[in-house]
Amino acid sequence: MASLGAEAEQEPLLGHSIPGSREWDIIETEEHYKSRWRSIRILYLTMFLSSVGFSIVIMSIWPYLQKIDHTADASFLGWVIASFSLGQMVASPIFGLWSNYRPRKEPLTVSIFISVAANCLYAYVQVPASHNKYYMLVARGLVGFGAGNVAVIRSYIAGATSLQERTSSMANTSACQALGFILGPVFQTCFALIGEKGMTWDTIKLQINMYTAPVLLGAFLGILNIILILTVLREHRVDDSGRQCKNINFEEASTDEVQVPQGNIDQVAVVATNVLFFVILFIFALFETIVTPLTMDMYAWTREQAVLYDGIILAALGVEAVIIFMGIKLLSKKVGERAILLGGLIVVWVGFFILLPWGHQFPKIQWEDLHNNSIPNATFGEIIITLWKIPREDHNEGPTGCPVEQAWCLYTPMIHLAQFLTSAVLIGIGYPSCNVMSYTLYSKILGPKPQGVYMGWLTASGSAARILGPVFISQVYAAWGPRWAFSLVCGMVVLTITLLGVVYRRLIAFSVRHGRIQE
Repeated sequence: MASLGAEAEQEPLLGHSIPGSREWDIIETEEHYKSRWRSIRILYLTMFLSSVGFSIVIMSIWPYLQKIDHTADASFLGWVIASFSLGQMVASPIFGLWSNYRPRKEPLTVSIFISVAANCLYAYVQVPASHNKYYMLVARGLVGFGAGNVAVIRSYIAGATSLQERTSSMANTSACQALGFILGPVFQTCFALIGEKGMTWDTIKLQINMYTAPVLLGAFLGILNIILILTVLREHRVDDSGRQCKNINFEEASTDEVQVPQGNIDQVAVVATNVLFFVILFIFALFETIVTPLTMDMYAWTREQAVLYDGIILAALGVEAVIIFMGIKLLSKKVGERAILLGGLIVVWVGFFILLPWGHQFPKIQWEDLHNNSIPNATFGEIIITLWKIPREDHNEGPTGCPVEQAWCLYTPMIHLAQFLTSAVLIGIGYPSCNVMSYTLYSKILGPKPQGVYMGWLTASGSAARILGPVFISQVYAAWGPRWAFSLVCGMVVLTITLLGVVYRRLIAFSVRHGRIQE
């Protein structure tokens, strides 16, 4: 057994454990402890790279799509954006099922290889003589399919940590994911210095420019990730107390292993948690989508101003989320995961309630016909388009304000900037709290049994939310305005809080439910 002094130096990265406790000393050797946390850290990195793979090209997809295929329109752009989540939604249960019966190295390696191949395809989509936009659609869909390994990552971490370690580990995983979403656009900005022309490697017909360099970097990092998984990752599985368990993925037998505890999983709690997770991601996805059109309509920002200011706001929310993830690990020890989830939903509700328009001041009206330069008029793609369609000259920005084609602009009070910023801060507190608590509670409800399929369904529900959220808000906002849109969201959050209240007592750990561990 590891000595207390040695274990104190082996504290998990960004995490916590309780080496020195009676249970810990009995169940884990120093060698096993080090190997287990090395493997978990490799999956932290994998989660980070997966989110970078999504966000590193998000700001350049539209101009690249226009460059390679002039027939592509805003409607098709919406499909390209949604293809990532569609691919992830399909792949998550598949990889999850695979990981239940085979070593986790297999689905992880295959999924990352698919992402590497998809990034290479993305770099070559300008080469074919026609149908280039469809090649891009396939490439982004395959990147999303590869990102289905998120289910494997979370199921591995859930199975390789005790109840005491679970919240901290899930928070670390979510923090790595958030960092990837934050740093991806930063990497893209750095590659913008290469320019559109860049250079061409004639031998293999590869153009290296501001559009392809990010995905080539992603492919290179993916190869390094595969090497690390094959050489460092080991199969580890422990029960809720931290004792090593036997399972089909385990490579080396040990006399210290114990059988997986028997008992039924609470399926009501499982379904309820999936619903809660869907609503949480649905709400944040629609908030991200509506930020740009809302600020352009309410504050008469130009497209260039909206991209700059909203980009700063979303980046700040990302940093705020990382801080929240770290703080949750400490707070959960005092109040518990269910209380944090409930508190997070209440904070989100307050955030959207503050967004409701009040008063007698109205937004500036845009009287000129903008020919679809105004965001919410037709498709989800036209909402996304403003993130890329920045004019080259300031004097050619076109009219600003709330377009008169949206009838609600004439009678809906404006949302003041202070309202919007306060709301953003509150949603930035509530969303990450709910996100990590959903994953943590879900993994504890499932217990020490293989979680791959269940995590796959949870990831799929999140992917579906990221698809449907933007579609919902774009249609409601365009037709009825922010008052109706945010009122419906508030109502949705109230129903979610009610659901949480109904199942609150059922959202307990598997071992607690079966009386093996006291809550």
